[in-house]
Amino acid sequence: MDSDRTKIAAVGDLASVLLFNALGISAVGAETPQDVEREITRLVSEGYSVIFITEKTAAGVPELINKYKSQTFPAIIPIPDKDGSDGSGLRAIRANVEKAVGKNIF
Repeated sequence: MDSDRTKIAAVGDLASVLLFNALGISAVGAETPQDVEREITRLVSEGYSVIFITEKTAAGVPELINKYKSQTFPAIIPIPDKDGSDGSGLRAIRANVEKAVGKNIF
């Protein structure tokens, strides 16, 4: 990838993230919390600035997600998986917007 382009990845069960390859986003299959931690650490060290993670996958590594919340990069964004959403991604976005704006604008 060119250095002037943002590196983006999607992490989760392979069935949920494989289609991201068609969009030019690196798809990373990771099933266990240990795999997820290893892969996200690798992606961060390789300069990825946006990491989509399936909600179910993120639920298994809350400490890792919290570690990066206070940093500008990478932005770790929960997304639904192939089975749909459990609502945690939207709740996280609402909480971040409320924190930034000072009130719930939704």
